[in-house]
Amino acid sequence: MLTLVAAVQDTMPTRGTSGDTSPVMKERKSPQAGPPAAEQQQSASPSPVDFVSWAKTVQYQTQVVLHQILELEDERHLDPAWNKVLEQVRSYSLRPSKRIRPGLVLVGYALGRGDTRAPSGLWRFAAATELLHTFMLIHDDVADQADTRRGGAALHKMLGEGRLGENLAIVIGDHLYGRSLEVMLGCNLPDADVATRYFLKVCRYTAAGQYMDIRLPHQPLAELSIYNALRVAYLKTALYGFTAPLVCGAMLSGGDPELINKLERFGRYVGTAYQLRDDLLGLYGQSSVVGKPTDSDLAQGKRTFPLLAAYLRATPEARQELETLCIPGPKDETMLQRARELVEQHEGRAATERLIERSTNAASRILQSLPEAGGLKQMLRDLLQMLMIREA
Repeated sequence: MLTLVAAVQDTMPTRGTSGDTSPVMKERKSPQAGPPAAEQQQSASPSPVDFVSWAKTVQYQTQVVLHQILELEDERHLDPAWNKVLEQVRSYSLRPSKRIRPGLVLVGYALGRGDTRAPSGLWRFAAATELLHTFMLIHDDVADQADTRRGGAALHKMLGEGRLGENLAIVIGDHLYGRSLEVMLGCNLPDADVATRYFLKVCRYTAAGQYMDIRLPHQPLAELSIYNALRVAYLKTALYGFTAPLVCGAMLSGGDPELINKLERFGRYVGTAYQLRDDLLGLYGQSSVVGKPTDSDLAQGKRTFPLLAAYLRATPEARQELETLCIPGPKDETMLQRARELVEQHEGRAATERLIERSTNAASRILQSLPEAGGLKQMLRDLLQMLMIREA
């Protein structure tokens, strides 16, 4: 299994420092950052950790660095109200989450380097990808009129009623976007500018995916196909959520083009499987587990893969019913349940499960050709398994 080694002082176990000249970085510890891992003694030869332990370490250390990069001393004199809202933003940004993107940055770096040492600058770049993700979530929630995020109120709901809260949330998202790029470019790693430019290019594609996601509900199902849903999944989730962090990590390590090509393909398949699972959770998941309403996709009339796959197989009568049920707008529980039943009856759910399995198998085949790098293959296998069966 993977032992992840950090140059951050007293925050993670080490396996020696030869070849790693990154400066030690003292982080300000957040009261929300998690267990007191900083008090653990470093070991010259720690025991390898399993995926769950590794994931918890990544979550903890990301919290630590996020708290630090959100402490902006140069802004404290700007306005008292601004200081207050920044406290709300810190609280929002530090809500518990999977922190998949920072973890994948670390994985890409380790694969390119051939070992699992992680310099302090890498942690900053990795945390910045999570901050960029937070910016996108804020804007996404405004567009979707979402009320909750990660088990709490969406940021625009925290900041004010109606249009005021939405306007303020958009501004805060822009602020976090700027801060994330500032941290990425200032991480003091070779090729940070190359990796940042790559991430920004992917962000452009993500915007195109978001545009399609917002626009498609206003088109009849009869004019669409499953490829519309897959294109959105690729642009909005796979590229940005999985390919970009893996590739950027490899770029920061000086990884060769062949490795980067494999990681791009691996991220595409894993990200597609992830989004398809998300589509199923949006229909059949439990809100208390997912952390957000599971009726929002249907209420917004989103053209997800399960819905389009069911429409493709449905009878003319069922197609007409689906068209009516999937018009954007509020829906009562009877309408929601009927839509779920139709997707189930016409194999939309089964077709989605099959494609998740095929995408995961394709990712597994690429995984076989990746370097070992301290047990990373097994860690990535564990990640694939987790994504296959996740309920949130």
